[in-house]
Amino acid sequence: MMLDIFYHPIYTYGIDERCRFPRDRYRLIHEKLTECKNKINFVEPDMITVEDIYLAHDQSYVDSFFNNSMSKEVKRKIGLQPWNSFIFDRTRYILGGSLGAMNRAIENNSVAANLAGGTHHAFYEFGSGYCIFNDLAICALKCFEDYQSINNIIIIDLDVHQGDGTASIFSEVKNVFTFSMHCDSNFPLKKMKSNIDIPLKKGTGDEQYINILKKNLQNIEQMEFDIIFFQAGVDILNEDSMGHLNLTKKGIKQRNELILKLSEKKKIPLVIFMGGGYSKPISHTVNSFVDLFLQSAKYC
Repeated sequence: MMLDIFYHPIYTYGIDERCRFPRDRYRLIHEKLTECKNKINFVEPDMITVEDIYLAHDQSYVDSFFNNSMSKEVKRKIGLQPWNSFIFDRTRYILGGSLGAMNRAIENNSVAANLAGGTHHAFYEFGSGYCIFNDLAICALKCFEDYQSINNIIIIDLDVHQGDGTASIFSEVKNVFTFSMHCDSNFPLKKMKSNIDIPLKKGTGDEQYINILKKNLQNIEQMEFDIIFFQAGVDILNEDSMGHLNLTKKGIKQRNELILKLSEKKKIPLVIFMGGGYSKPISHTVNSFVDLFLQSAKYC
């Protein structure tokens, strides 16, 4: 089998070209992976329904986004400005891509991915840090609604930034377990409380990072859960402009392998949400995400 990756060109052009966010990373990753036709199967996502977004977010907040009636302050907190006319459909396609990947992973009891998403800074009633709505939270709640076989979900967030929005949304939800391993000196300044938080010191490199992750995954392996959501940000790279960790491409590949093997050993689905990556030049980010998806294809 090939790895199903959900992707739409609007992931790139739905961000205004004047925005400082590195929008071309989506297009460049897609172009590189298109050369691997025997390993990767691209799937165009459906747009999510607004009703499904309500599962994890305040209705008035959701409506204010789609009505384009958000205040300047709310927009500023989210970022991605200036917004172009495609931002609304882009948001629905990305959320639809994450839902599609989740459904495909469950149907095949395998690995599936969205070539975007991992929007872990979005809270119930507001967005933050380039995140409008929280696709991890929406997918988890939709998963419980649609699949009787799924009773417990674990979210493993290995982005350089803490998954603060995700932790907040699920702070009172017992059957969603949140694990965040992040740099302690990075955004957000005010951290939320995940079920397990592993704050790392600035400059942490491959060996220390992998040893800490291995130790925690040994404990996680003993838990009961039916699906893994993997927020797979590569902004832990030493070349990243927004991260303060010091991992190499090799270290990130070791990290990925640990999560893929956990899914394989537990014989449960794994959903990959792409997460952050802001290296300069952007090629470092692109290459690490390409590595992630090609590694994942071996487990399908």
